[in-house]
Amino acid sequence: MNDILDFFNKKNLLLILGLGLLSYLCLDGLSWMLHAWERDEYSHGYFIPLVSIYLVWCKREILSREMENGSLIGLLVLSFSILIWLVGEISSIVTLIQYAFLAGLFGLALLAVGLRGIKVIWAALFYLIFMIPLPNFVFFNLSQDLQLISSAIGVMVIRLFDISVFLEGNVIDLGVYQLQVVEACSGLNYLFPLMSFGFLIAYIYKGPSWQKLIIFISTMPITVLMNSFRIGVIGVTVEYFGIAAAEGFLHDFEGWIIFMSCICILLIEIYLFSFFSKSKKSFSELFDLDFGSNVGSSDSITNSKNSESSISWYLCVGLVLLVIAAPFSYFYEGRTDNVPDRIDFMNFPIKNNSWEGKQKSLDSDVLDTLKVTDYFIGDFKQADSNIPVNFYTAWYEEQRKGASIHSPRTCLPGGGWEIQSHTIEEINSSSIPFNVNRVVMQMGRSKQLVYYWFHGRNRNITNEYLAKWYIFLDSLMLNRTDGALVRLVTYIPDGTDTSIADERLNDFIKDFYPLLPDYIPD
Repeated sequence: MNDILDFFNKKNLLLILGLGLLSYLCLDGLSWMLHAWERDEYSHGYFIPLVSIYLVWCKREILSREMENGSLIGLLVLSFSILIWLVGEISSIVTLIQYAFLAGLFGLALLAVGLRGIKVIWAALFYLIFMIPLPNFVFFNLSQDLQLISSAIGVMVIRLFDISVFLEGNVIDLGVYQLQVVEACSGLNYLFPLMSFGFLIAYIYKGPSWQKLIIFISTMPITVLMNSFRIGVIGVTVEYFGIAAAEGFLHDFEGWIIFMSCICILLIEIYLFSFFSKSKKSFSELFDLDFGSNVGSSDSITNSKNSESSISWYLCVGLVLLVIAAPFSYFYEGRTDNVPDRIDFMNFPIKNNSWEGKQKSLDSDVLDTLKVTDYFIGDFKQADSNIPVNFYTAWYEEQRKGASIHSPRTCLPGGGWEIQSHTIEEINSSSIPFNVNRVVMQMGRSKQLVYYWFHGRNRNITNEYLAKWYIFLDSLMLNRTDGALVRLVTYIPDGTDTSIADERLNDFIKDFYPLLPDYIPD
């Protein structure tokens, strides 16, 4: 009871107030983070803050002896976090807001307990990193790479059972059945929880630092190999018991078995470290299960209580910085962009010069994900060609949090398609030369050529990060964040030269690019 009463001293009340102000500033980013925790890959996120708080609580006695009355470095860290928050708020990058929250939390901790105190609770603060979702482009690229790796190793497992199997990208062809290693089978739903568990268990492990590091890093190859083994087992069971073996309860149950197996392997790794170091400790003695908490002398505790109850003026200055920043959050929350006049894509011509097209539509679930303001998608053919050009463009009147252009770089691979080359090429077939991303993709013997760029506000940009920077800049200078993605796709028939496909896309750009400013205003 006394511990709880001691918690509500002046300094801690100021710290709670600072945390409240920081949470208010970063509310949008935290809301998106909670939304991400509903996904399987981040479902462990709910436990991360609770574990972090528990780690600090276990260290409370040591912290009370070591804490200082604030640190000037904390003001610098908090100021930096506010700057990152402002950039994230204006550019609508929620990941920046989420990391600004972590940096701000670290700054507040420095202001409250100083550098010596941070050394006591560093692990609890660092552990919070595992609750932040990866940026989408990192997540999708990592997912695609893991899908391909897991598919390749999974096929090796299947072949060990003398089963004929063919791999095409991330599609495992068993002859009668085809298994696609989709995003949910990439292993990320094991990797992220296991990495957070690996960090925690490495922290409490009573061993040298190099062993702790190996324990944490090994969570990655363990996850990849075990997930690949799971895919291989699914392929074997499908071969002998039919496609039902890859669906429903059995599929989910296998997932639980694999995750628990990963944890067991991690514990076996720790046991082997102990065995080869000839340690005579029992397995439970290898871990600091009380997290180093112990009670100091009465004099040190009395002195620490005086330090805890005293007001840190550094912390007061930090609160002032947060109070000054708070109105900016309200300003940007209620601000609306200057949206230019334009023609809706429903009026986009399906006949132009030698081209004739057929308009298509996107599924409602895709539209819910993209959150586009307006879009056009359709296939166009020239009179003397049977090979279509798929034209897709998505326009956003505001690129705010939750509604912004999705880069094709994260969604082009899939369904067995792999990127063979990605270059930046200059297009001279329009009135003003500009650059495009040129991507050649392949699945088996089938190939397709893709051009895409980010269009709007008098710019054509190929780099998604540069596009985000201009959103930030134009939001400040022009109060505009509108823009569009333009993407062209055409097939490369087997045995034909890629230059013919390039010529086809260049011809399309020559005829249709002059029309775009009416629909995507500069």
